[in-house]
Amino acid sequence: MTRALLLVAHGTRAAAGAAVSRRLAAEVACRLPDTVVRLAFCDVSGPFMGQVMPELQKYSEVIVVPVFLAPGYHVRIDLPEQLEAAGMADRARVTPALGAHPRLVASAEDRLREAGWRPGDTTVLAAAGSRDPEAGGAVRAAARALGRRLGCPVRVGYLTSAEPRVSALVEELRTDGRRVAAASWLLAPGVFQGWLDGAGADVTAAPLGVHAGVVDAVVTRYRAELRRPLHGDPEVA
Repeated sequence: MTRALLLVAHGTRAAAGAAVSRRLAAEVACRLPDTVVRLAFCDVSGPFMGQVMPELQKYSEVIVVPVFLAPGYHVRIDLPEQLEAAGMADRARVTPALGAHPRLVASAEDRLREAGWRPGDTTVLAAAGSRDPEAGGAVRAAARALGRRLGCPVRVGYLTSAEPRVSALVEELRTDGRRVAAASWLLAPGVFQGWLDGAGADVTAAPLGVHAGVVDAVVTRYRAELRRPLHGDPEVA
């Protein structure tokens, strides 16, 4: 059986953000040398899924990994609609979004410590934000997991579409005189990371980027989908 892995990211006009997505795809390809790995974007910038899918139709199976930190609109609605439009809805198998994967949480911790986090800092996990309740639940789960790793409570702040906003939360939390540290729950540099950098935290982490934990999370999602029985048949894995 010939398989292809399609990574689907949001898309950005920031050259540095697009470069992170391309590097991530390259790193995943290195980890999966027997698998064809391609990259597409849902929004803002190409290549879009409709541009990539014609090449992938020659493969007997396509596994799609949504490179999103929460299962919001693009994962639940936009991605399936684009697969349908490309004529691949029945042939592509879509994994869950990366969400609060443990390796991503470990990546966020590493980035926060690299930025200068210290025990005793008041800590915030900053996410893009979504009106989707399931997306909010995934971010809160990531904050709880990060808090367990750091040994302290972690509040959630959002950069758009949901409350509390990071800048307001940082101002609120600084009243006790302690430093405020912001962990980035973003994959790549761009507009949202720029807003986070300007939110006023004493310590601001870089986005997750092409951290080894992000690569691990993508590969884990892919391999888990390979093991999943097809069409509920326990004899097929």
